[in-house]
Amino acid sequence: MPIPQQSDTAAMIHMIERMARDPSIDLARLQMFIELRLKLEDREADRQFDTAMADAQAEMRMVATDASNKQTSSRYASYAALDRSIRPIYSKHRFAISFDTDSDAPEGFVRVLAFVSRCGHKKKHHVDMPADGKGAKGGDVMTKTHATRSAVTYGKRTLLEMIFNI
Repeated sequence: MPIPQQSDTAAMIHMIERMARDPSIDLARLQMFIELRLKLEDREADRQFDTAMADAQAEMRMVATDASNKQTSSRYASYAALDRSIRPIYSKHRFAISFDTDSDAPEGFVRVLAFVSRCGHKKKHHVDMPADGKGAKGGDVMTKTHATRSAVTYGKRTLLEMIFNI
């Protein structure tokens, strides 16, 4: 009769449980094995995260421009267009993205955070965006509220482009 195979994780947990019950094993050694297991799990999670990221990026294409900036006479892909284009792909590869802001931004800037998670593994990214309300030529063109909202939107779009190399 063949011996059932158990996962590396189950085997390590079983070994740690046996060590924990053995009064001759000192706590420092047990702690060393637990830390080793955690490091191995982190390394495997990194590997799976990176593999899934590469697979998702391989499916992504450039996003068509759908908006224009009259002040700079330039066209760009809006956050909505970017989201419509890549969300189905990154979701299929089990990535989730959430955004936040952070008070550690330099004065006059908004720090936009992106958390990219997959199966319990999370990476944090950030970008600092100016929120001064100035236009391309330096004049006041928006209120502080609008400037903050604009900085957050630009930051989210910038982070998505950076995370997925678009």
